[in-house]
Amino acid sequence: MKNIIGLILAICMVSMSNAQTNNFESSRRVSTRGYAEKEVTPDIVYISISLREYFVDGNTKNKVNIETLEKQLYDAALAIGVKKEDFNIQNIYSYNYDSSKKKENKQLLQAKQYRIKVSNLNGLNNMLDQVDPKGIQSTSINGYDHSQKRQIEKELKVAAVQDARTNAEIIATATGDKIGKVLAINDNSSFGWNDILPTPRMYAMSAKAEVGDAASADGGNLDINVRPIKLTCNIDGIFELL
Repeated sequence: MKNIIGLILAICMVSMSNAQTNNFESSRRVSTRGYAEKEVTPDIVYISISLREYFVDGNTKNKVNIETLEKQLYDAALAIGVKKEDFNIQNIYSYNYDSSKKKENKQLLQAKQYRIKVSNLNGLNNMLDQVDPKGIQSTSINGYDHSQKRQIEKELKVAAVQDARTNAEIIATATGDKIGKVLAINDNSSFGWNDILPTPRMYAMSAKAEVGDAASADGGNLDINVRPIKLTCNIDGIFELL
């Protein structure tokens, strides 16, 4: 008896599910896509800076340590508003400085690469000016971002949904119908913040130049040209036709 009752309940549940599915499939509805876009200028730049030790005037007894260069860069970064947690070491390495052609005169020098998140773009050149230019191996931009990223994404999604409904209303008006409630929404948005390609100019010391020689006047400068980017959002909506 219990098995029979269970079978009946199962059949009823399947029937109800099929009825709901058929009701949805046979309902009068319209599918549209909403679109929204916004042009945004990134206000955050990720800077990559490499520092390395060197000998003053090639004198192997007078070395500028990596700690000295690092403190210069760290203090200068904090002075323009960089937070401590946004000043990070990316890589640590060493290289041989050969003061002559004799192997016994080779010395091991240290170098470090840093990744710094900077929101005060106007202070970048001043930051680099506070670092010994002979200790700067290279500078480059390796990424952009925006401080209001989540808010911008939210605004675009809302605008895209509204656009989808407007498009549905246009279609409904053409057929003499009206739009009812939304039956389904599919969020197709994929914001390409990570696809922002930086256009950096990297300044590095010449490979032929000795470490003790003076660096180029451009060695501590970073030319930044932050161009606006266009973000787009697509939302699919299914609306009831009345």
